[in-house]
Amino acid sequence: MKPLTPEVIKLPKRTVLSVTLVGAPGTTASTAMPALYGTAYGTKSKVFKPKKKEMKIGAPSAFWPDAHRKPKSKWTAIWNLEIPAFVKQKDLIQKNPKLPAKITMLKAGLYAQVLYIGTYDSEGPTIKQLHAYIKEQKLVLAGPHEEVYLSRPGPRAKTIIRYAVKPAPIPGMRSVQPRAGAKAPTGISRAP
Repeated sequence: MKPLTPEVIKLPKRTVLSVTLVGAPGTTASTAMPALYGTAYGTKSKVFKPKKKEMKIGAPSAFWPDAHRKPKSKWTAIWNLEIPAFVKQKDLIQKNPKLPAKITMLKAGLYAQVLYIGTYDSEGPTIKQLHAYIKEQKLVLAGPHEEVYLSRPGPRAKTIIRYAVKPAPIPGMRSVQPRAGAKAPTGISRAP
């Protein structure tokens, strides 16, 4: 992935440990990261290591579903750590019972993303560039703003900025919804 070069990719379904908080990114990160990493590594070493089963832990990520509508101190932060699909909720050894990590499935699908390098406060132009790219590709947003943190914060921080996308509606076309209770067609027949 080249820095600052948007791309469209297909991602598989992903399993993540997740916690949700409200507040500025730095504040929520300092609470979320110990809960997520503590739970992930506690589970890895106490549940799966004795079974000789490798539990890989991915990079931290976050969804910011209302960042464009609220002041930074009131943002909803959904922090995630990718984990293998074989990990189940009952396996988890919670680091912070007051902030329990939950297992969540992220949908497979089409995503537009860009690798950004720099401070988080300077992402704005790159996000605008990604939005323009999405529009050029005749796609529309289909999910909230997601960031995958590949390095520590700082002036050279590496972050994947990502959105779920779907094809844009074709102008003049409208989607037809079946009537409530109507049966879906079972096949196509041709007139003789």
